[in-house]
Amino acid sequence: MNTTIEKEIFDQIGDNHQMTSAETPLRPDAFIKSDAQKMVSIENHFRLIMEDLGLDLTDDSLNGTPHRVAKMFIQEIFSGLDPKNKPKMSVFENAYHYDKMLVEASISFNSTCEHHFLPIIGHAHIGYVSSGKVIGLSKLNRILDYYSRRPQVQERLIMQIFNELKTVLETDSVMVVMEAKHLCVSSRGIQDESSFTSTIQYGGIFNEKENRNDFFNLIKQEKK
Repeated sequence: MNTTIEKEIFDQIGDNHQMTSAETPLRPDAFIKSDAQKMVSIENHFRLIMEDLGLDLTDDSLNGTPHRVAKMFIQEIFSGLDPKNKPKMSVFENAYHYDKMLVEASISFNSTCEHHFLPIIGHAHIGYVSSGKVIGLSKLNRILDYYSRRPQVQERLIMQIFNELKTVLETDSVMVVMEAKHLCVSSRGIQDESSFTSTIQYGGIFNEKENRNDFFNLIKQEKK
């Protein structure tokens, strides 16, 4: 059992939205069980949670909920935890020698706060300058989607996307901006429904203010 002091620390970490690692914390045995085995276990545990809440699981509307939640966790909102679901990142030679920045703006994403398991809903803006490699536009969406589909904090999420793109494209000239609404802020705790959280990460040519301004100007055009 956790002590009262430990529980207070848990609450502080959650309320302050702290993260303890730049990598998603996973146990060494995270993938020993099959997806089917995990779904059975989650279904059983979630059924107990619903029963502890006092819900009547003989009701037709509720009876299938533990199964639906288990399926949703494994096959959908937390599918990004499993490396087998990582999209294949095919890159191509920059045959047309385009040497200016490419920006894909307002890519929608849904993630889950790892502190309270409530939704994070937002948009990302991704840009890069080719060093000889280019990537299909849809792959930017898929990278974002993959890392979003796991328990997250926004600071870690943006770093994982940024580092993945640097590795795949073999360039430091990557810039990522994320804007998101956290339901753990709007629906509990302070219950602030109007605020949103912005994060930014960049390297290479984007260390120069002029290039960052060009990036932001392109984003503004997309938002009009």
